[in-house]
Amino acid sequence: MAVEPRADRPGARVLVLAFSDLARDPRVHRQLRFLAPLHQVTAAGWADPQIDGVRFVPLAPRPKPLPRKLLAAVRLLAGRFDAYTWNRSEVLDCRTRLAGIEADVVVANDIDALPVALALFPGARVLFDAHEYAPLEFEDRLFFRVFQQRLRAWQCRTFIPRAAAMTTVCESIAEAYERDTGMRAEIVLNAPDYEPLPPTDTSARGGPPGSIRLVHHGAAIRSRRIEAMIRTLRLLDPRFTLDLYLTGGDTAYFDELRREAGGDERVRFNDPVPMRELPRVLNAYDVGLFLLEPTNFNYRFALPNKLFEFVQARLAVAIGPSPEMARVVRGHQLGIVADDFRPETMANALGALDAGAVMRFKRAADAAARALSADAARETITRIVGRLAAESR
Repeated sequence: MAVEPRADRPGARVLVLAFSDLARDPRVHRQLRFLAPLHQVTAAGWADPQIDGVRFVPLAPRPKPLPRKLLAAVRLLAGRFDAYTWNRSEVLDCRTRLAGIEADVVVANDIDALPVALALFPGARVLFDAHEYAPLEFEDRLFFRVFQQRLRAWQCRTFIPRAAAMTTVCESIAEAYERDTGMRAEIVLNAPDYEPLPPTDTSARGGPPGSIRLVHHGAAIRSRRIEAMIRTLRLLDPRFTLDLYLTGGDTAYFDELRREAGGDERVRFNDPVPMRELPRVLNAYDVGLFLLEPTNFNYRFALPNKLFEFVQARLAVAIGPSPEMARVVRGHQLGIVADDFRPETMANALGALDAGAVMRFKRAADAAARALSADAARETITRIVGRLAAESR
């Protein structure tokens, strides 16, 4: 749905650039929704966000034949990061598709978009939104360590200091970027909109007395080791069930997860749910479960959408000792933080729950839902973009 931005809006010309599916990227989608009522917004990415008043420019990486892949690998291994950056298919595609677009402010999402924003829009003020800590994003993978890690560190040192402002997802990542680049980022939590939902009363729901329904949703990414949550369920007593709402195209991994469930009827694999419908669907459950082993820097300090979606769904929360998530869960008394990431430890913690404890955590989620919603993110993003727009005039 490509539409022109509303020309009658007095705000700035804002381009939001992301190499992602804008309809399924919740962080970028929120940026667009927050800015669209205030500015003339253009979105550039892989899929239309379908937001009223937002002009969409589709981006598509060009096919890279084998000789180009080999040349890219040689450039990376030789440390020719400048040549690699400006010859990437995504960058070449942007030069063509974004030609003629005028912008006062560009919001560049993730480090790959930042050089493009700075090069193609030299007269604009650039807000860099770091979704992850780029230099160590996939440090657990050999390919990343060999081919990408030095590149990411170079990109951060080279381009981040040239941004006019910066945001990121949590304090630990902000501190790491400040050590590397001297740029201090403001925090924009990955929190969804406030949902006026009541906590579901487990005793009035029906089903076996004392039953506790666990739920997990998100991408079925192998490095997230979703099998640990299935193993947790299989260690629990019959009161517990686990529903999974998983996305992604790794069919081999889906098959492995189903084998891990071993035909246990208490583990259910459900169809994915549209992003905006998640809290209402999850509201029927009791405990949002997320065990994320710290296999890389970003997993260690993760503060993901799903934690805040659990809160908007008015669920109790059960997580491992991930420091950023644990700070939120303990600070608002939302649920349990296991002592380690082993399924046995989480099963012991969950097994001690009863319906009364679950309802106390659900009511705590209800009390915290407004504070842990997108309200603060909306204020931060609109304030920063408004300031940069004023500076560009």
